[in-house]
Amino acid sequence: MKKVLILGGGFAGLDAAIHLKKLNYDVTLVSERDYFYIYPTSIWIPTHGSEFSDMCVDLHRLEGIHNFKLIVETVSEISQATNSVKLASGELLSDYDYLIIAIGAAKMKHKGIENTLSICGKPEDSLKIRDALDALVAKGGGKIAMGFGGNPKDSSAVRGGPAFELLFNVHNMLKKRGIRDKFELTFFAPMPKPGARMGEQALVMMDKFFSKLDIKKHFGTKITGFCKEGINFEDETLLEADFTMFIPAGHGHDFIINSDLPQNEAGFIKTDDYSNVLAEDGSATNIYAIGDAAALVGYDWGAKQGHMAELMAKNVAHNIHARESGRSDFKGYKEHINIICVMDSGDGASFVYRDAKRAFMLPMPIIGHWLKRGWGVYCKNSKLGKIPRIPGM
Repeated sequence: MKKVLILGGGFAGLDAAIHLKKLNYDVTLVSERDYFYIYPTSIWIPTHGSEFSDMCVDLHRLEGIHNFKLIVETVSEISQATNSVKLASGELLSDYDYLIIAIGAAKMKHKGIENTLSICGKPEDSLKIRDALDALVAKGGGKIAMGFGGNPKDSSAVRGGPAFELLFNVHNMLKKRGIRDKFELTFFAPMPKPGARMGEQALVMMDKFFSKLDIKKHFGTKITGFCKEGINFEDETLLEADFTMFIPAGHGHDFIINSDLPQNEAGFIKTDDYSNVLAEDGSATNIYAIGDAAALVGYDWGAKQGHMAELMAKNVAHNIHARESGRSDFKGYKEHINIICVMDSGDGASFVYRDAKRAFMLPMPIIGHWLKRGWGVYCKNSKLGKIPRIPGM
């Protein structure tokens, strides 16, 4: 039985493990956390819409259900030359036929970043955001700023959607409590048109949302850092904030940047369309990279999302099995690049879609929120094997 080592217990890594076990491979999964975290629906934790435990699925439980082997540990080194992975504990893993790197991305370090919290950072940060918002509510009012940053070396390494969603949910929470007028909400981003990758229609509609909800905007000026008083910009202005939620853009982990793996300028692993890391002579290797750890190539509007990570995972499981079966019917990801997002506001949502042919945003008052709630339930229970997977989801 061929052995596959998978690094990362997120959407990409977990799905790769599940699919490969169905194909009867010996799978070992390495994760720095002992739980799978559902990031897309964690936006409700800060507003008391969901509990932290609702977003967590025990990886030990998943290990028992899907029969892969789990190692809860942090990766410190990867070597293509020696076909090995070193863990923070010092343990060296080298007994594998294939390596799948699904370790996610590191976050860009801005000056004063410790003065912010991110809904896309460590899972526990969602609880800290909740506490900070609760403190402002108890105080009776304040200035709240939320936004995201970009990586000039890789435009796909952004996470803007959750920032929009969290701010809309905070607006809705304050409105329900009858204290919205006591708070100043501001959305900020260094690019002139944040959210442009969603398409022109979405940009127009988002602008209407900001006006309707009385959310101020601060766009188009480079962020130079953060401080206790708020956000500093290149034009030497300060956006005052009692609380700042900021989602930094991603870049490659240090142990990838310091490895002998091929990378783009941002430190993401270069692969072919089949997610295979190629040797210098262009031949296939036994290494694959999927999800946020991989360089996404295709369109300048492309973004790294969970559904793309799962697509890559399914493809890689198929591609490894095809290689082992002497076939060449490999599956690529580039033709499937798209943006899919149910942008939640707490009292409704908008369905956002974009691919190479079209882009649109469809408002879904009330029902949209419950559709996203339903997806969260589906995500958890399908991973646990309680309900069947829906093709494409």
